[in-house]
Amino acid sequence: MRPCYVGDEVSAVGFRLAGASVFIPRRGEEAAALAAASAEALLVLVAAETAARIPADVLEQAQTALTPLTLIVPDLHERVPAPDPAVRLRRELGLEEP
Repeated sequence: MRPCYVGDEVSAVGFRLAGASVFIPRRGEEAAALAAASAEALLVLVAAETAARIPADVLEQAQTALTPLTLIVPDLHERVPAPDPAVRLRRELGLEEP
């Protein structure tokens, strides 16, 4: 199974060249694209800007599922910062307030 990328067109070109399947969702279709990618791959990479438009509960469920591994990655435009995994880990371990 190939990894999947869900995000913008320009970044998708690079991921496609690297062998990933890509999903370029229209506005409002981001959650559906995430669901489709999750059904197809063991690794799903979601651009930060796209992830910001997915309902928080849907994104949280995808990230906490054991499979596929779902990661938020920086996007080309960097208008939305990618989350810091160290902050999330400290919060989930109870070392930091939510």
